[in-house]
Amino acid sequence: MKAPFKWDTYSDQPALLTDKTYKKKMRQKEFTSLLKTYLLALFMLPFALLAMPFVKRKEIDSSQFFSMGVDFERNPQESLSFLNELGVESVLLRFKLWEMDKLGDLETFIKGLTNKHITLKILQDREHIEDLHLLENDLELIFKTLHTSVNIYEIGSTINRSKWGFFSVDEYNRFYQVAYDLQQHKFPKIRLIGSGVIDFEYHFTAHTLFNFFKYHYNGVASLLYVDRRGAPENTQMGFTLSDKIALLSTLVWLSPKTSNELYITETNWPLSGTAPYAPTSEKECVSEDIYSDYMLRFHYLAFASQQVDSIAWHQLIAAGYGLVDNRDDLHKRKAFASYKFMVQNLKNAQFLRLDIKRGYYILQCLIDEQLLQIHWSLKPTSLINEASFEAYSSEGERIEDEELSIGSSPLYIFITQAVGEKVNCL
Repeated sequence: MKAPFKWDTYSDQPALLTDKTYKKKMRQKEFTSLLKTYLLALFMLPFALLAMPFVKRKEIDSSQFFSMGVDFERNPQESLSFLNELGVESVLLRFKLWEMDKLGDLETFIKGLTNKHITLKILQDREHIEDLHLLENDLELIFKTLHTSVNIYEIGSTINRSKWGFFSVDEYNRFYQVAYDLQQHKFPKIRLIGSGVIDFEYHFTAHTLFNFFKYHYNGVASLLYVDRRGAPENTQMGFTLSDKIALLSTLVWLSPKTSNELYITETNWPLSGTAPYAPTSEKECVSEDIYSDYMLRFHYLAFASQQVDSIAWHQLIAAGYGLVDNRDDLHKRKAFASYKFMVQNLKNAQFLRLDIKRGYYILQCLIDEQLLQIHWSLKPTSLINEASFEAYSSEGERIEDEELSIGSSPLYIFITQAVGEKVNCL
């Protein structure tokens, strides 16, 4: 990456910018854009809040809902094997614009992803942000090489963090405009998604969706992390994960610049005891058990919203936050089995409803005419294991105890009785 930007190979992200003089200079240069961002947010965010009740749920294709982030350079053969074992039909790959010499390696890896829906996240650097002619040339080469293999291109990422290269939304808007113009003039069949805001910072999102640039998104990409708040049910400024999704989907619905599709293209929780591989401090890190629970519950809540078209978990193999630890040998964490069992049961599921009562959650789905309930609770409780139940742990182990313990780790309960009958909770 162009100085003063450096890549941290441990956590798979840019290192923090230490040149404070440079940061101040660049922010002053982009002051007009930053002012537009905040003024626009003062109008659009309250309006979106008022419009939230009027946004209708979509019918989400559950087979495409589950997507796995993969580093195509990290244990490529094992990655292909793990993906097949997990049963995911969608994969998200990342490609760095400053490593164009690796485009051939990416193409080779993609050829091994038979029958997978592929999203390619194109990562920027400062050189390509400043030199839009260079950006156009390199994007054209990427599109020309991969346009028959990649289903969706995500243009840019993490645009509201200066260490990723952007110092304003207008810089990103100009960046995305190049990709859009290429799509319109030379690659009309490719699909582009963008915005790429990380965390619950929707003032930046609003500026990417309401502006005078002449471009269009085929869908909006969001890096919706909630890890700094702990559990996905926890609140930030009064908003749970479900509330954040509802507000974001409302912004997408209101915007004239995008199709009504929403993709969460990156999220995870950092794992305790994995420094320097964890992307955050130890304070935000969680145990492997909690990581698995939070991962599942994030997916359940997003699925229940029926507003998110896909979630790409970040990622398959990563020491600090992945389903597989690669520090010594390749070691599958508990979350690997949990993710596999979730996909196995929900990738062909029809969402029915989500019931929430005093911190007790029941997600109800229909699978081949059989009712599946997924139970978890923010406070430990219990449930009678009735004769009509087939209960399984989050990892897919059958549970035949007379009383089921309901807590942080979700339980899958297949109901053999009529769909309309109710379940009694203790």
